Amino acid sequence: MFESSRPLRLTLYSLVIVAGAVIAATLAMRHAERQALVEDAARANQQLGLYATSLHTLIERYRALPAVLALDPELRSALDGPLTAQQQDLLNRKLEKINGAAESSTLELLDETGLAVAASNWRLPSSYVGHNYGFRPYFSQTRTLGSGRFYAVGVTSGIPGYFLSSAVTADDGRFLGAMVVKLEFPELEREWRQGSDTLLVSDARGVIFIANQPGWRYRLLKPLNDSDHAELKATRQYDKQPLKQLDYQPLESFDDNSHLARVDGPDGNVDYLWESLPLAAEDWTLHLLRRPQVPFEDSRTAALAAAGSWLALVFLLLFLNQRWRLAKIRQRSREELERLVEERTRDLRTAQDGLVQSAKLAALGQMSAALAHEINQPLTAQRMQLATLRLLLDHGRVDDAYKALKPVDDMLTRMAALTGHLKTFARKSPSGLRERLDLATVVDQALQLLETRLREEQVSTVLHLTRPAWVRGDSIRLEQVLINLLRNALDAMHDKPCKRLEIRLEEDEKLWRLTVSDNGGGIAEEHLAKVFDPFFTTKPVGDGLGIGLAVSFAIAHESGGRLSAANQGNGAAFTLTLPIDQEAQGPCSTQ
Repeated sequence: MFESSRPLRLTLYSLVIVAGAVIAATLAMRHAERQALVEDAARANQQLGLYATSLHTLIERYRALPAVLALDPELRSALDGPLTAQQQDLLNRKLEKINGAAESSTLELLDETGLAVAASNWRLPSSYVGHNYGFRPYFSQTRTLGSGRFYAVGVTSGIPGYFLSSAVTADDGRFLGAMVVKLEFPELEREWRQGSDTLLVSDARGVIFIANQPGWRYRLLKPLNDSDHAELKATRQYDKQPLKQLDYQPLESFDDNSHLARVDGPDGNVDYLWESLPLAAEDWTLHLLRRPQVPFEDSRTAALAAAGSWLALVFLLLFLNQRWRLAKIRQRSREELERLVEERTRDLRTAQDGLVQSAKLAALGQMSAALAHEINQPLTAQRMQLATLRLLLDHGRVDDAYKALKPVDDMLTRMAALTGHLKTFARKSPSGLRERLDLATVVDQALQLLETRLREEQVSTVLHLTRPAWVRGDSIRLEQVLINLLRNALDAMHDKPCKRLEIRLEEDEKLWRLTVSDNGGGIAEEHLAKVFDPFFTTKPVGDGLGIGLAVSFAIAHESGGRLSAANQGNGAAFTLTLPIDQEAQGPCSTQ
C-alpha cells in the first residue's frame, strides 16, 4: 500500500508544481501585458493632448475674426438700411478679399432674419447669397448672446464645417444681423492621417463628425433619443447624412477616459486602445484609437521570471523539507550511536559527535537537480570518504576519523557556496546600491559561475589580481558586468585552437583598473565606436540581442566608473575603471 502510494504522491506533487508554474507565468504575462497597455495609454494620452492643441489653435486663430468684421462701418451700414445691388456687389467682393487674406473657408453676412445678403463664395454655384440660415443654432445664439458657434454640414455646399458668428449691431444696440466665418478641416484631417492612429471628434450627442480615416465619420457613439432626432432635423446639422451606430465593447478600463475596447468598425472587429479627451470650450470630445502593441519579449520574460521564481521557491521548500527529514534520521542515528558507545570511553563519545557532524555536513549534498552536473564528482568523493570513515570508526581510529572529516567538510562548503551564490546572483538588485566591496572577490564569483564553460572549452586563464581592491557599488551588478565581458571573450575565442583569457586588476592613481583581454582576433576598427550601442552586435542572428555591453556600460556609469574597449595584441581588451573607496585607505584599513 505504501509502495503504491509513493508514485501517486510524486505524480500529484509534479502536477502541483507544473500547475503553479503555469499559473504564475500566466499571471505574470497578463500583468506585463496590462503594464504595457498602461504605458502605451499614457503615451497616447500625451499625443492626444498635442492633437487637441492643434485643433484648438486652428479654431482660436479665427474665433475673433467675425467679431472684428462685425465692427466694420460698411457692413453695419449695409444692414441698417435698404441694400442696393451695387452695395451687395461691393460687399461680396470685400468679403471675398478678406476671406482670401484670412485663409478661412467662407465668410457670409446675414441680416436680422438670417438671410445671407453677402458671401465670399458669391461667384460659385454653391453661393450662400439669397439663402436663409435663420434655422441654424449659431444664428439664434448670436441674436441672444451676441456670438454663436455650431458645427454642421452645409445645406447649400454639402461641405461640413465649423461656423463662428458675431452679432452686427447698430449704434443704439439694435440687432442688425450676424457676421459668420466657416472653418473646414481638410488640412487638419490630412495632417492627422499621416500617423497610424485613428483620430475622431464627436459632439455632445456622441456623433463623430471629424475623422482622419475613411468610414468613421457620422458614426454614433451612443443612441439618440427622440428629442435629439427632432433637433437634428430642425437644425439640419448633418443634413442628408445617414448616422450609423458604432458597435464597441469595453474590455478593460484604465481610467475614466482610457480603456481597451473591441470595436466593430470599418476595419472589422478590432481591439483598440481608446483614449478620450473632452474639449470643454467646444463641448466636443477628441478620441484616439490605437491598436495595442504588447512586446512579446517583455511578456515572455515576465512569464519566464515568474515561472522561475515559483520553481525556485518550490525547490527551496523541497530542500528544506529534505533537510528536516534528514535531521530526523540523524537524530535517530545519533540516539542509536549513543547507546552503542555508552560502554566505550569518553573519547569514543567525542568521536560520535564528530560523526554526527559529518553526517550533518553530508546532508548538505542534497542539492537541486539543476546543479547535479556540477556537484556529481564531489558527491562521489564524499561517498568514498564516508566509507573510509566508517572503517576507521569500526577499528576505533578516532583521530584518523577526524582527519578524514576535513575533505568532506571542504567539499560540502564549496557546494553550499556555489548554490548560495547562484541564488544571490539571480536576485533582482535595487538600482543605486552603493556598498563597500572587494572588486577581486567579484572577479572570483564571476569566474565561479563560468567555471564549467572555462573547463569544457579548455580556456587558459591568467589572473593578476591585487587584493583587496575596495570600491563602492553593487556587487551583483558589477558581477553582471564581469560575466558579460567574460562571455563575450569566450564567444570571440570559440573557434581558436588555443584560448587564452587574461584578467588583470591593478591600482592606477585614484582608480582600480580591471582589464579582461582575450586572443579572439580583436574588434574591427569600424565597430569599436559602436560596441556599447544598444542592439549592436556582430554575432549571427539568434546568438545575441546586442544589449549585454550596453547594459554593462550603464552599470559602470551608475557605479561612478567607466567601461572602454580597445584592441590589444591579437585580441580585444575591455577595461573597467572604478574609483578607489577612500574610506578603505584610512589608517585602520588593511592592504
